[in-house]
Amino acid sequence: MHRITVIGGGFAGLTAAITAAEAGAKVTVYEAHHTLGGRARTAEGPYRTNEGPHALYSGGPHWTWLKQRNLIGPLAPVPPLEAARLRLRHRGVLRRTPPFAMLKLLRRSAQRAPVDADFMTWASGVAGEEGARAAAHYAAVALFHHDPGALSAAFVQERLRRAMRVPPEAHYPRGGWGSVIDRMAARAWNLGVRMETLARVDTLPTDTPVVVATSLAAARRLLGDASLVWPSGRTVLVDLAVRTRRGDAFVVSDLDAPGWIERFTAQDPSLAPAGEQVIQGQIPVGPEESKADGVARAEELLDLGFAGWRERVAWRREAVADGRTGAVDPPGSSWRDRPAVDRGDGVYLAGDQVAAPGVLSEVSFTSALTAVSLALGRRELDLKRA
Repeated sequence: MHRITVIGGGFAGLTAAITAAEAGAKVTVYEAHHTLGGRARTAEGPYRTNEGPHALYSGGPHWTWLKQRNLIGPLAPVPPLEAARLRLRHRGVLRRTPPFAMLKLLRRSAQRAPVDADFMTWASGVAGEEGARAAAHYAAVALFHHDPGALSAAFVQERLRRAMRVPPEAHYPRGGWGSVIDRMAARAWNLGVRMETLARVDTLPTDTPVVVATSLAAARRLLGDASLVWPSGRTVLVDLAVRTRRGDAFVVSDLDAPGWIERFTAQDPSLAPAGEQVIQGQIPVGPEESKADGVARAEELLDLGFAGWRERVAWRREAVADGRTGAVDPPGSSWRDRPAVDRGDGVYLAGDQVAAPGVLSEVSFTSALTAVSLALGRRELDLKRA
């Protein structure tokens, strides 16, 4: 029987563990935190928040894989009345519809964006500078980067189309992303996976193949490999609970600068006590910007979409996520140029900053399946089967 060690018990690590165990391997998962989930954890307590605004996109292979195993669970649909409360800040005021020029970039007939040009330059030629800038900023919801227009045009275009697809790809597991993690952990346990929490690994085992399913920074330290670097985003996370008031927006998307505020109890009231609403926002900030700068921009969006929110606050939390928002591809690069999954000597990487295709959590999923396929020498575990 094959034996595999998985370091990291987040979405990538649990995907790798389940896949390996289903193939007959004996799997041990080591997680440094006291709970599983990584960035897919949902906070316990009266306010069940994810680490920043989270949604599960249904257009990738991970959706089918999770659904086949009944791991998605109940979903919290957005009521039509709430969906109609999506607002866009453009030129300093809230609007219901995006600028017409921005829509040119979403037409089915729109040309495929090039890899080697930046999005702003390419999109300006299609939709003009204003439409290009608005589109770039809207795409930040799937990028978490302070300057999406400076990234590869092909990279941004894919995420923009996925974020604005009709019907929407974004779905919300009831109870937060943590409910998916709980089902994945139960699946792994039932398959015989040994899971150890509060178990930080400082030295790689040499008797089994190892899937390192951690952040790229943690993998770099563990493997002592200075080449494990790739650009990511830096974003300010603002979470708060406010007393319910009619007329609050569902989403406020900033088209003047990258930023996103979402009221998650619009679709899932179980995330907060009765009479209260949970709002989560992410504001990408540049290297020269501070946490206070991001918080100030978040408050501008709150002022526009949630009248009187300051007097209604019941709970608030702020944080900075630096290099924890997934890979972003500069012009001239694609996912194939990121750190390879196979590191040699039986060591494999999985996570959202390695060489695997997809959007957001799909990269973690795809890299985890690839890592297990290589570790077991079982090509039938590839993505075609998933």
